[in-house]
Amino acid sequence: MQLLQKRNSNARSPTLQTVLMVENFIDENSGEYKKTELFRKLPRKVMWQTFQIIMEYMESIHKIAYDNQGYVVYIWNPTFYNKIKNSPEIKI
Repeated sequence: MQLLQKRNSNARSPTLQTVLMVENFIDENSGEYKKTELFRKLPRKVMWQTFQIIMEYMESIHKIAYDNQGYVVYIWNPTFYNKIKNSPEIKI
């Protein structure tokens, strides 16, 4: 996350509560909004730069992706993770 903050030096560090709020909103509305629309629809106001940091972070840990039209899609699947985490072929 340090690298992300260097690129957005004017942004404030997001709190865990803010990151979870954005993540939950994306999960509940996966594929419905493009990035700017999603930012405007959030349940609480967030600075654009802080939002950018959260989005970059979630993309870097493979929780979100963008489809070919720019819609934000939640791709993290905890059910699948729990199913495969103890598989001998998977090393986590």
